[in-house]
Amino acid sequence: MRSKEQIDEIIRLLELKYPLAECSLNYEKDYELLFSTRLAAQCTDERVNVITPALFERFPSLEAFAGADVSEVEKYVHSCGFYRSKARDIVRCAQILLEKHNGRVPDTMEELLELPGVGRKTANLILGDVFGKPAVVVDTHCKRLSNRIGLADNLNDPTKIEMELRKILPAEKSSDFCHRLVLHGRAVCNARKPRCEDCCIKHLCQTFSG
Repeated sequence: MRSKEQIDEIIRLLELKYPLAECSLNYEKDYELLFSTRLAAQCTDERVNVITPALFERFPSLEAFAGADVSEVEKYVHSCGFYRSKARDIVRCAQILLEKHNGRVPDTMEELLELPGVGRKTANLILGDVFGKPAVVVDTHCKRLSNRIGLADNLNDPTKIEMELRKILPAEKSSDFCHRLVLHGRAVCNARKPRCEDCCIKHLCQTFSG
């Protein structure tokens, strides 16, 4: 496990390297981020961004999604994989948002987790990006880098990693830090062959041996 001084330095260096800590999913409305994140499960953000413009144009409101034929939504999201369950979840989620939340995306973990297809990763993303609340989004990049760097102690369970990171990260920086791990994971610390020679935090990494 890294010391507090090391963690603070890791945060500082990643802030310098990736000043714009933004979600890579494109959206304009809160519920669009919610639906895009559902589509991104087992799919790349790039692919989701390709298909959502047509999807959101065809269904321009929550009411349109709530009244949609699931089979038609399936046609728009087919290339994202698991399209049947994703289309079903999106339509049902729209209905619940209108029925129980007055057409608004809820701002608590408990309420978000009650929505179809929403797990802790999605809920944290919404809480952090939409509502500016402390959040820890544990996706594949966050999971991989947290273990490699030494922020998590060989943990595989995303919830356990989330809880560990919550203990050591400043709450106000946690959401942006997770976005920066994604950026660093894509650019440098990839799964198969990390480019340690190009890493700005290699001297603070638990697994760097150079």
